[in-house]
Amino acid sequence: MKNILVVEDNPLIMELVKTLLVSFGYEAVEASDGAIALELSKKKILNLILLDIQLPGIDGTEVLKILKEDPATSEIPVIALTAHAMRGDEEKFLKAGCSAYISKPIDIPRFKSVIDEFIA
Repeated sequence: MKNILVVEDNPLIMELVKTLLVSFGYEAVEASDGAIALELSKKKILNLILLDIQLPGIDGTEVLKILKEDPATSEIPVIALTAHAMRGDEEKFLKAGCSAYISKPIDIPRFKSVIDEFIA
C-alpha cells in the first residue's frame, strides 16, 4: 500500500483528507505540524506528502525547503494543500518546489486525480 503523509493542523480537514485517501486505497500517515512531518519523513517510506502551508511552528514553506534540501526526502513529491487561493499562489508554491497545488475547500474529483497522477 502507498503511504501518503498528510501535514495538516486542522483536525476536521485532517479527518476528511484521511478518509478520502483510505477510500482511494492509500495509507494516510498523520502529522499535525511541520516538526512532526519532518520527523516522520525520516522514519517512514513515503510515496507522497500533502502539505498545508499555514502550520504552527515551522510553516509549510520551511518544511518544503528542508525536505527538498535533504537527499533522503528530496525526491518525494510534495503537494501544497492550502487555503491560499489568491492569484499567483499556485505558481509561488510550484516555484518553491511543490509538485502540485490543491486549494481548499477540496474539489474531491480533482484531489483524487492529482493524487493518482503522482502515485501511479
